[in-house]
Amino acid sequence: MPAALKSFIEVAPESHFPIQNLPYGIFKPAQGAARVGVAIGEFVLDLSVLEELGHFESSEFQNRRVFSEGALNAFLALGRPAWRKAREVLQHLLAAETATLRDDAALRGRVFHARKDVTMQLPARIGDYTDFYSSYHHAHNVGTMLRGPENALMPNWKWLPVAYHGRASSIVVSDADVRRPHGQTKPPDAAAPIFGPSRSFDYELETAFLIGPGNVLGQPVPIDRATDHIFGLVLMNDWSARDVQGWEYQPLGPFLAKNFCTSISPWVVTLEALEEFRKPLPPQDPEPLPYLHAASDFTYDIQLEARLQTAAMNESHVITRTNFQNLYWSIAQQLAHHTVNGCNLQPGDLLASGTISGPTEESRGCMLELTWRGAKPLTLPNGETRKWLEDGDGLTITGWAQGDGYRVGFGEVAGRVLPAS
Repeated sequence: MPAALKSFIEVAPESHFPIQNLPYGIFKPAQGAARVGVAIGEFVLDLSVLEELGHFESSEFQNRRVFSEGALNAFLALGRPAWRKAREVLQHLLAAETATLRDDAALRGRVFHARKDVTMQLPARIGDYTDFYSSYHHAHNVGTMLRGPENALMPNWKWLPVAYHGRASSIVVSDADVRRPHGQTKPPDAAAPIFGPSRSFDYELETAFLIGPGNVLGQPVPIDRATDHIFGLVLMNDWSARDVQGWEYQPLGPFLAKNFCTSISPWVVTLEALEEFRKPLPPQDPEPLPYLHAASDFTYDIQLEARLQTAAMNESHVITRTNFQNLYWSIAQQLAHHTVNGCNLQPGDLLASGTISGPTEESRGCMLELTWRGAKPLTLPNGETRKWLEDGDGLTITGWAQGDGYRVGFGEVAGRVLPAS
């Protein structure tokens, strides 16, 4: 959509939610049930009212009412024709030259809610959740710490998108606090493991995408059809207990170190909104196997930041600056690999990127890398230092794609560390 498109809603250039974006979320107003809305500037547009008034009665919607529900799943299941049609309807209704909402004060009073006055919910009922390990620099850094630079990557890493199956029930929406977990850890000089609160608590800067229409069990999704099944992206913080992880992860990978809490942003940015920011996927060496190879595969130019604020600080401080382009494996490759054995994905499933780290120290996407496993503590502007996150620390991840005079942004995913119970 051209940058020249303007809305009658005033939107600041630094806002994440101009008419070029229109991300979807589930909001609950002060009165009434949770339902589907899109963000525009400082407002939420209530799609359930527009649906009631007949604005989504085209064939793409299959005579279904999907926007009065408290999750996006029914809309996700309709697929890209309905997603594109909804975007077309909304951009028309919000355009500066369209009188339908602009000139009807009573209708505007029904359909617009101030974002500050609503409570955001999880955007979908997440049935299954998979977390990939798709950033080369993150994988190389972690492998270097464990095995040295010569053996940093495991032999399979550049042949397939490595992943583990996460826990969907403990995914929470932004601003939910996270409690420091308990688990087994084994200090290097101890003869046996001990049990207690994690002492190496971490964040992981990630993105994730929501599945739209799923695939039938036993029928893989070919890579050239992968994006037909991807609705949009969110920000994610995969909270991690590194000391628990270090003791438990062999031979089957993360378990209690990861499944206690995962935070995502409430607004889902669609692939249509990100289209302008597509970039060719860099060449991969070795060349992927045919089922993972697409001549027109892509990534996105999305700037990502993590900010830390301790209990003693008056404002947050940026500790990570990275970019979505630092992912080695594309979202299409992730989905194609996930289904190549016939695994069936379903509307609302969440597939995450893994920590997104770049080649520089400031682009490392977690404390594990930033402090090199605690050996090089961060020094914050007020003189405090951090090897790992401490109780009372707040961690906020944000991200946006920069257009010509506007941003297509994700808002943020934030959480604060509470003491172990």
